[in-house]
Amino acid sequence: MTALGLHATTGRERSRAYWTLADCWNVTRRSLTHYQRQPLAIVWQLGFPIISVLLYGYVFGSAMKVPGGGDYREFLMPGMFATTMTLGFMNTAMAVVTDAGKGVVDRFRSMPMAPSAVTAGRGGADLVVACAELVILAATAFAIGWRADGGPLEAVGAFGLLLLLRFSLIWVGVWLGLLVPNAESAGGLYAIAFPVTMISSAMVAPSLMPDWLGAVAAWNPVSSTVTAVRQLFGNPVASGGTWVEEHALLMALVWPLVITLVFLPLAVRRFQRLSR
Repeated sequence: MTALGLHATTGRERSRAYWTLADCWNVTRRSLTHYQRQPLAIVWQLGFPIISVLLYGYVFGSAMKVPGGGDYREFLMPGMFATTMTLGFMNTAMAVVTDAGKGVVDRFRSMPMAPSAVTAGRGGADLVVACAELVILAATAFAIGWRADGGPLEAVGAFGLLLLLRFSLIWVGVWLGLLVPNAESAGGLYAIAFPVTMISSAMVAPSLMPDWLGAVAAWNPVSSTVTAVRQLFGNPVASGGTWVEEHALLMALVWPLVITLVFLPLAVRRFQRLSR
C-alpha cells in the first residue's frame, strides 16, 4: 500500500471513529435535555432514593439487627446505594420503550448515524444520572450520620463498583425496553426489579433468612456488590461465611462483566432487528 493510500485509509478510520463518538454524544445530550425540560421526572428519580433512606433507616431501622453487631444505618447505606443503581435499569427501560413507541428509534435508524450510537448514547446519559443519584444519596447518608471509614481510595473504589453494576444493568434496561411493546407493559417489569433488590443483602443479611432464600440472596449479583462496597467503606458486613460472600470483591467485578457480555449483544441485536 502506498503512503497516500495508507493516509487515506487512516483518515477514513479516524473519520468513522469521530462520527461514532459524535453520534453517541448527540444521543446522550438529547436524553439529558429531556430532564431539563421535564424537571418533575428528575425530581422523582433523584428524590426516591432519599425517601427510601428515610423510610428504611428511621421507620424500619429500629427493628433491624446486624449479625455480629454494628449500627443498622451504617449497614443499610451501601445496600441503598446498590438498590438505587439496580432499580435504575427500570428508568432505562421506560425511556427506551417510550422512544420506540413515539417512533424516535425508527427515526434514528433511518439516519446516517452509527448503529451503536442509540444504545451507547442511552448508556452515557444513564451513567451521568447515576452519578447524580450517588452524590445526592451520599449527601443524605452523611446527613443521617453515615461515614465511609475505609479511606478515600477505598471509597472511590466502592463508588466505582456501584457504577460498574449500574453500567451492566443499563444493557438489561435497553434490551427490555426494546422487547416490551409499550410503556404500560414496561411498568410491569417492576415485578422483576423489586425481588432482585429485596432478595439480596441490601436490607437484611442473608444469614437471617430461611436457608433456601438466604442461598438465593447470597448468590444474587446485587449482594456481591453490596458486600464488597460495605468492605471498602468499612461498614458492618455480616457475612454468612459462604464462598460467594467471602469473595465478594471478586464477584462484584465478575457479575457485572457477565451481565454486560450477555445483555449488551442482546440489546444491540434487538435494535438491529427492529422493523424500519
